[in-house]
Amino acid sequence: MIYVFLADGFEETEAIAPIDLLRRAGKNVVTVGVGDNLITGSHGISVVTDTIAQEAVLNDELEMIVLPGGMPGTLNLEKSQYVQAAIDFCVQNGKYIGAICAAPSILGHKGLLSGKKAVCYEGFETQLDGAVTGTEPVAADGIFITSRGAGTAVEFGLALVEKTVSSAESERLRRAIMCF
Repeated sequence: MIYVFLADGFEETEAIAPIDLLRRAGKNVVTVGVGDNLITGSHGISVVTDTIAQEAVLNDELEMIVLPGGMPGTLNLEKSQYVQAAIDFCVQNGKYIGAICAAPSILGHKGLLSGKKAVCYEGFETQLDGAVTGTEPVAADGIFITSRGAGTAVEFGLALVEKTVSSAESERLRRAIMCF
């Protein structure tokens, strides 16, 4: 199971593209609302989530969490005790954490990216405390998969598929959606 946490002000493309690709790959993706199950993105698109953060169970069935960026979505994710608990659970249990745009800053503020390769939205690099930052669309290091922003959301989604399914499935989807 993969949880995609959504908070008011999330960047819609950064959430929907990875959700779509992971579901195409056959993954059980559960959208999790922070605060409510009707969440409005930074561009006014509202999403009804599958569940709310208070009801999201952290157990061995969880294989990944995904944190979309956007403002103030990233700030709202970071303030959530449930999101913080999910991050801690993933770190303690070796589960993947995907974060895109400004959301890698949440991991940086926790000191989790120190010495790790990571990317983020331009200007947020200083918030990735100790990370080895780059400019590639997606960076994967250990359990962390980070990406730059809305324009890299498809590459991010394909990287999440590669980690949770296989590189062959990621390539199959790349061809199926004509992302050459």
